[in-house]
Amino acid sequence: MNVPEDLRYSAEHEWARRLDQSSRVRVGVTDFAQDALGDVVFVDLPDVGATVSSGDSVGELESTKSVSEMYAPVGGTVAAVNEALADSPGLINEDPYGDGWLIEVDIADESALDALMDAAAYRELTEG
Repeated sequence: MNVPEDLRYSAEHEWARRLDQSSRVRVGVTDFAQDALGDVVFVDLPDVGATVSSGDSVGELESTKSVSEMYAPVGGTVAAVNEALADSPGLINEDPYGDGWLIEVDIADESALDALMDAAAYRELTEG
C-alpha cells in the first residue's frame, strides 16, 4: 500500500497536502480507500465556495461495490474541485495521490493540518 510521507491523513482515509506554503490544502482519498472501494464510477463533489468543517461529509464516491461518503479532513472554504473526475472518475483508482485528487480547501485553522496523522500513524491504523 502506498502511503506518501509528505501527506497528512484522517481516520476516514482522506489525505491532505498543503500547496506551496499557502493556506490551501489539496484533499483526496488514500490508496487504501480506493482499493477498498473498487472501481470508482461516479463522484459527487461539493460546490466551489462551500464552507466545510473538519469531519463533515462533503461528497460521495460511487463504486462498483458501494457508495461511500467523503469527509473533509480540514475545515474551510472549498476553493476548487477536480473537474476531470466528472468524465474520468477512475482517476481516483489510477492515481489517488496525483490526478485523482478531489477538492482544494482554503483552511480556516492552520493547526488543523497538524492534528491529522502522519504517514507512520496512518500505516499503523491500516495495517494494525
